[in-house]
Amino acid sequence: MLASPGAEPFDDADWLFEIKWDGYRAIAGIGKDFRLYSRNGLSLAEKYFTITEALQGQKHAMIIDGEIVAYNDKNLPDFQTLQHFGDNPAIPLVYHVFDLLHLNGHSTESLSTLERKELLKEALTENDFVKYCDHVQKDGIGFFEAARRKNLEGIIAKRASAPYTENTRSKDWLKIKHHKTEEAVIAGFTEPRGSRKKFGALILGRYNNGRLVYAGHTGTGFDEKTLTEVYNKLKPLIRTTSPFDVTPKTNMPATWVQPRLVCNIKFAELTEDHIFRHPVFMGLRIDKPAKDVVIPEKEKAMPLTKKEKAASHAGAKPKVAKNIASGIDDKIVVIGKHEVKLTHQQKIYWPDDGYTKADLVNYYDKMAKYILPYLKDRAESLNRFPNGIKGSSFYHKDAGDTAPDWVSSVEIFSESNQRNIDYIVCNDKATLLYLANLGCIEMNPWNSTIKRLEKPTYMIIDIDPSEKNTFEQVIEVAQATKQVLDACGVKSYCKTSGASGIHVFVPMANKYEYEQVKTFAHLTAMRVTEMLPGFTTLERNLKKRGNKKIYIDYLQNRKGQTIASVYSVRPKKGATVSAPLDWKEVKKGLHPSQFDIHTMPKRISQKGDIFKPVLGKGADILKCIKKMER
Repeated sequence: MLASPGAEPFDDADWLFEIKWDGYRAIAGIGKDFRLYSRNGLSLAEKYFTITEALQGQKHAMIIDGEIVAYNDKNLPDFQTLQHFGDNPAIPLVYHVFDLLHLNGHSTESLSTLERKELLKEALTENDFVKYCDHVQKDGIGFFEAARRKNLEGIIAKRASAPYTENTRSKDWLKIKHHKTEEAVIAGFTEPRGSRKKFGALILGRYNNGRLVYAGHTGTGFDEKTLTEVYNKLKPLIRTTSPFDVTPKTNMPATWVQPRLVCNIKFAELTEDHIFRHPVFMGLRIDKPAKDVVIPEKEKAMPLTKKEKAASHAGAKPKVAKNIASGIDDKIVVIGKHEVKLTHQQKIYWPDDGYTKADLVNYYDKMAKYILPYLKDRAESLNRFPNGIKGSSFYHKDAGDTAPDWVSSVEIFSESNQRNIDYIVCNDKATLLYLANLGCIEMNPWNSTIKRLEKPTYMIIDIDPSEKNTFEQVIEVAQATKQVLDACGVKSYCKTSGASGIHVFVPMANKYEYEQVKTFAHLTAMRVTEMLPGFTTLERNLKKRGNKKIYIDYLQNRKGQTIASVYSVRPKKGATVSAPLDWKEVKKGLHPSQFDIHTMPKRISQKGDIFKPVLGKGADILKCIKKMER
């Protein structure tokens, strides 16, 4: 039985509500001939042997319906973690059972949902790997809100009186999603570019009235392993002609495949033409046949602008806008030799303040001269907020196949991910505005440049308050940090974090390795906590440090760590900005809310770039440490 899309959560005493699990749907037949199989009939018994073994001990002969779910290191259901189960069989798996189709030789499908679940709860023997999927009745809105707070995929609403109807997409079951995730058919792939191997992007489709229609393309969400795995599965399916009725244009040469593989994606939004914006690959689905991937009848899509419609149907370009601050929603601006497409400029990014995406783009346009020196030649970790600060956000590190040709990138091996990541490097205003248009509210550059990757430009002490700390205490810690650094002969510079903290910087001029700089930062942090033991700590763990102590974070000085750049906007109320400060300003009365996208340009026109020395002559760590030891 399949669920239809549901628009909004609702309350109704005639309905019950379950968690929407983020895994593989699976039917288990328990009896003489045991089976565990997916919706498309693929056996899962050997692949998920822990589930198979756990089901063998059931007391009753049953056919049950549920979902196989893997839990990530945050103990949350995670589809991507499930993808890696073959490489790591120690990943915790649970088969969440939510329905009963047959019990001890008798069909239960004609019984109501509630009756089937009551029987299931009695018949099922639970253990570490098999769990009964419980539900709530009536309170769908509250249940959805609880799922949202836990960052779960969403909920399933089921009519309490409905029978189980096999192979039917029924409106008696409704899926109401928190995350924007969907399935798509892989119809082809584009050539890779730069250092990318195998393929650049997957070309996606969905069925509509039996016809495969274009749904967008995704070049992000892959590591070296998944690139190879997906490519090896696609090679035997290569064909010479497009599987689409209307062949889409691609930005690189395309190779077409038989539309048999299905993948999971998350995306920012849908156009009126049902094309996914900014889709990210989450993994292949082995439990769903391609023909089942259809566009729902009442799918909510975002209307295209007139210009976008003209461009998509006639290949026309929107008129070039000379004024970036104009009220046009979609436009192309020319910056130097590059054309930057700016979309949905009137979308509200700060609902409480009324600031739009255009306000963000305009700020970076005005401030490019000042922020670019701190971004130049540095890998960027992109934190994207495509629907503003109250919408879902996600990290995007790989430049991917969707970035324009003129956007610079650099491939760096990631120890934590065990793969190469193609990081975007922001060296010019065109790239800065391209990133802002992606929904990158904040700019997060590495501490070192790509020219001297192992040697950071500066040291950072991140003064990070807990819930119960005041900003006056943050100021006191910042002044204590300056006192420690002054005593060992080091000039320091500070800025607001743009949120609740302060960052203290010491120029290093790329002279020392990360480990050396981190050691110096650690010694500095230790001195500060000795001076202010009552409300400072070096304890990183939130639970252990409680909610009354300020964390002196010296671990920001590790390779690959990023922090919001000076002059970066933050995804916080008021559209605050990380603002450089004179030390004489770091006193009672100072507050981060003073510096935002409107006040910062005026401030810098009056004071200039007071943070500039951070990029200049570096400190002598050895001399500093000797003075500290006296």
